[in-house]
Amino acid sequence: MSAVTAPAPGKAGKAAVSDRAKAETRLGQKLVAPAIILMLLVTAFPMLRAIYLSVFDYALTAPDDRNFIGLNNYLTALSDPLFWKTTAITVLYMVVTVAVELVIGFIFAMVMHRVIFARGVIRTSILVPYGIITVVSGFAWQFAFSYQNGFVNGWLPFIGDDFNWFGESTPAIIAIMVSEIWKTTPFMSLLLLAGLAQVSEDMIEAAKVDGATWWQRLTRVILPNMRAAIMVAVLFRALDAYRIFDNIFVMTFGAQNTESISFLTYRQTIEQFQLGMGSALSVLLFLSVLLVAFLIVKLFRVDLAQARQES
Repeated sequence: MSAVTAPAPGKAGKAAVSDRAKAETRLGQKLVAPAIILMLLVTAFPMLRAIYLSVFDYALTAPDDRNFIGLNNYLTALSDPLFWKTTAITVLYMVVTVAVELVIGFIFAMVMHRVIFARGVIRTSILVPYGIITVVSGFAWQFAFSYQNGFVNGWLPFIGDDFNWFGESTPAIIAIMVSEIWKTTPFMSLLLLAGLAQVSEDMIEAAKVDGATWWQRLTRVILPNMRAAIMVAVLFRALDAYRIFDNIFVMTFGAQNTESISFLTYRQTIEQFQLGMGSALSVLLFLSVLLVAFLIVKLFRVDLAQARQES
């Protein structure tokens, strides 16, 4: 009589995990399919139209004079120092604001996660700036940084009451960054709060029992287990910050070398009526956004199966 050999626990576990992962993938595809189809229907035509117009020398001032020039608009944009200057400023906006928001947002998330009394009031108070329309907050911060009647100079006596924040490039960029950080930090903290909720309290208590300090618990237990949530928060905010437009439009209108790629595209399309060049810039903006998303995902290297505590 032959003995029945049981499958190795490791192989059975991997097979079970694989089947579960496949089932979840299929379910996820079915759930997101309607949204993807709707987004494609809404965005496909404008995207294809922009690509089509980008290969023409086309201006609204001469709607009947449309000349096919191939990739000349792209070559002109990529060879123009102004494009690379605005790209550098855009990257600066993105890196600084996202980095500051990540630190402040994590602090807010820790407070919201640990607080016991008046938790609802505290969470609502922190999220108030995010509920304000960006144009409104931009006007508010423009008033705050005004050297004539703003209050920021009064809070910073070492710079003088008559310091004009919008008179030079560097302080104007700082003012725009401050308004952006104030507006969107609550969104970052909300995403990080969701990640904190996934960290097991048992692991933190075990680290305390082992004698781990607060810093060791933070860097070796909390942050590693929040890696997926941090990636999502950084990805969402980086893509949003890279397309910054509203605050620049309201606070400086691109003056003092503060314009981003989005604002440069606006100038070409709306102010100068150059639909061909504006479309080429919008396509380049779209491609650069995809590149930023790719680099962030590669930087974090998050294994979603591991994030679900699967092996």
